[in-house]
Amino acid sequence: GHDVWAEIAVLLASISYAFASIFGRSFSSNPPMVTAAGQVTASGIVMAPLAIIIDDPLAKAAPGADAWGAALCLAVISTALAYSLYFSILKRSGATNIVLVTFLNAPSAVLLGSIVLGESVTAIAFAGLGAIGVGLALIDGRLLPALGLVRGKSG
Repeated sequence: GHDVWAEIAVLLASISYAFASIFGRSFSSNPPMVTAAGQVTASGIVMAPLAIIIDDPLAKAAPGADAWGAALCLAVISTALAYSLYFSILKRSGATNIVLVTFLNAPSAVLLGSIVLGESVTAIAFAGLGAIGVGLALIDGRLLPALGLVRGKSG
C-alpha cells in the first residue's frame, strides 16, 4: 500500500525494457556498434540539457582526473561495449532471448548482497533462485525431452 508509485515505476520499467527489445529488432540491418553509438548519442543529447538544468555543473568545482577516468571507463566498458554486445545478441538471438538476461538480476543481487553486504541467504531466496532455474530450463525447451516427459522437435 505505501509504495504504490515505486511499484508502478518497476512495472513501467519492465514494460519499457520489453518494448525496447522488440523495437531494437528494427535496427538489425545495422552493425551493432552503429546502433549502440546512435543510442548512446541520442540519450546524451536528451540528457545533457536536463543535467545542466537540474545539476548546474558550471556552479561546481571541475571534476578531477579520477572522476574523468571513472566516467571514461563507464562510458567505454559499461555502456558502449555492453550495448554493442546487446545489439549483437539481439541480432543473432532475437528479442525474446535477449530479455532472458533479466533473470540474472535476482541471482546477482542475492550473490552480491551475500558477498559484499554480508546478508544471509534464506530458504525463500534459494526457493526463488530454484524457481528461476526451473523457469529458464522450461523456456529453453531441452529439459523435458531430455527427461523423456515430452518428445523433442526432431522426434
